[in-house]
Amino acid sequence: MERIVRKLLSLAVLLIGGTTVLKASEPGYIDSGATAWMLTSTALVLLMIPGLAMFYGGLVRSKNVLGTIMHSFVAMGIISVLWVVIGYSMCFGSNVLGGWIGWNRNYVLLKGIDSSIMEAGIPEYVFSMFQGKFAIITPALIAGAFAERVSFRAYCYYIALWSIFVYNPLCHWVWASDGFLYNLGAKGAIDFAGGTVVHISAGVSGLVTALYIGARRGYPYRVIRPNNLVITMLGAGLLWVGWFGFNAGSSISSGLSTAQALTATQVAAATGALTWIIIEGVHQGKSTALGFASGILAGLVSITPAAGVVQPYGALVIGATASLICYMAIQIKNRIGYDDSLDAFGIHGVGGIVGALLLAFFIRKSWMTEAANASGGSWSVWNQFGVQAIAVLIAVAYAAVMTYLIVIALNRFIKLKSSDEDEMAGLDRAYHGERGYGMLNPS
Repeated sequence: MERIVRKLLSLAVLLIGGTTVLKASEPGYIDSGATAWMLTSTALVLLMIPGLAMFYGGLVRSKNVLGTIMHSFVAMGIISVLWVVIGYSMCFGSNVLGGWIGWNRNYVLLKGIDSSIMEAGIPEYVFSMFQGKFAIITPALIAGAFAERVSFRAYCYYIALWSIFVYNPLCHWVWASDGFLYNLGAKGAIDFAGGTVVHISAGVSGLVTALYIGARRGYPYRVIRPNNLVITMLGAGLLWVGWFGFNAGSSISSGLSTAQALTATQVAAATGALTWIIIEGVHQGKSTALGFASGILAGLVSITPAAGVVQPYGALVIGATASLICYMAIQIKNRIGYDDSLDAFGIHGVGGIVGALLLAFFIRKSWMTEAANASGGSWSVWNQFGVQAIAVLIAVAYAAVMTYLIVIALNRFIKLKSSDEDEMAGLDRAYHGERGYGMLNPS
């Protein structure tokens, strides 16, 4: 009797085990671990947007703090709606118009993915919302280049047009399975989490727009000081935390590649921050809080395209190199005198370019082996560097030209730059009828 019971129990275990394996291999199976991590990553990337708002808001004058913060927050409304209506379809649909954009009518309004489960084991809703957060933060980054002098109404139209005509095509080229940059070379142009799609495009577009609308009143002869570096530092901290979702979430899994990307992100951010304050200490005799925050961002931006393919020593070199080059870029800006208000190009544009190019020299061996096998042994570091350089040049040229066309067309209908009267009064009062500080009348 006892032996019969044991055999029955053994058979039950085998059946349960076999059912579990079968279920995991069935189409439509949801990997709860990967899904939970992707939900967390989506929330972390969204957290970066108020973090960016605080970072930028603390760097402007007190009369512009609310207006600057609104640039980040209004993107959450405008771009979220556009993403659901057409953005996801344009980015991840099949090639149309010669591959310039994607399109899938089932993705319009997300109406065709209600029960769709991706091969990674996550609902497609989760992937769509995760990618949508990237679409939100990218135009918000641009706002730092022309902070304190842009019309709020014009800015709203600007980010909507920019999202449709610049971000969506670039996203499709780099991340869609039939995008031409995704398939360039042996294994495509590497942009693990948005160095090209997000940071290079935002930095270059910010620079073009800033040059077009001109400098703030009195710049560079009048000293323009931050209103609250405490807020800026807290914003930098939130960005650092949120970036783990930004980079590690881009693995679209919860496993080894996730851990690799998370580790590289931490190493590059820390190295970038330390490098910046060391350079400041040598160059200026003092290491500033703003310098530390700037170094954090330089490290994070530069590791974004590389996080999933480089080992920690590569992240260390990339973070340190980007911090040095971004520091130099800002010094050059100060000498030339163009008004990139919050150094959007100097950190995001330059840092993204550095990371996208340098990653070719620090790719882990396992990825190299896969690339060599895929190319029949013709892959090499220099071949990959060439692919990266082509992708960078295309992103820079496309973002610059399309942004220039957008600002020219938009400025014919809505004046982009604030009037002298509105700029003197401040964005908060001119466009929102509010004040960031001292809302209560003391009388």
